[in-house]
Order: sequence, then structure tokens, then C-alpha cells
Amino acid sequence: MDSSFGGSRMNYFTSEALLSLRPGAQFSIVNEDYSTLQWSDDNDLAPPTEEEIIIEAERLQREWVKNNYQRLRKPEYPSIQDQLDLLYHKGYDGWKEEINKVKEKYPKPEGL
Repeated sequence: MDSSFGGSRMNYFTSEALLSLRPGAQFSIVNEDYSTLQWSDDNDLAPPTEEEIIIEAERLQREWVKNNYQRLRKPEYPSIQDQLDLLYHKGYDGWKEEINKVKEKYPKPEGL
């Protein structure tokens, strides 16, 4: 299987997949290319196979895409201080109205 960056199913989630499959592992990898993986002798477990990494990277990428609405919402929500102020001055309904503006701008995808 070709694992060169850009020419295969390996992607920028490869390092994250390695850490997801082997938490705390020590390794180095160049351009997310499996053939460049250097696995530390200090690791207790053997490195995951390229196929295991690809499967996990694809799962992580799907998760990232699925949660994009959360990343878009976060910077637009009022600060906690401002939310508390909203609650004090406008009550729960006023707070909820402000929060719902962001939720409507970036709706949660169907099926989540």
C-alpha cells in the first residue's frame, strides 16, 4: 500500500491515530508517511500496522467533521461572564434567546 503523503489514504490524522491506538507512545514520523515511522524502544507495545492507523485516522477524521459545528459555535458564544449577566438581567429566556442565535447559525447536523 502506498503511504506517501497525498498519494494514499494516510492523512494529517495519522499522528493522532497513532496516539489514539497507543496512548503515550513515543515515535517520530515525517509527513505522516508510515514508511518513515520510527518507533521508540521505550514503548511497551508494538507499533500499529499501517492498516490499523488508516482505519483509526479515517474514524478520527469522520469525528472531526461531525463535530465541526461545535468548533464554529464556540468562539461566537458569549463569555461565561456575559452569559451570567444575561441570566441576571434578562432571565433564563433572555439567555436562551442569545444562545439559540448561535445554535441556529451553526445547527447540529441531523442524526447526532
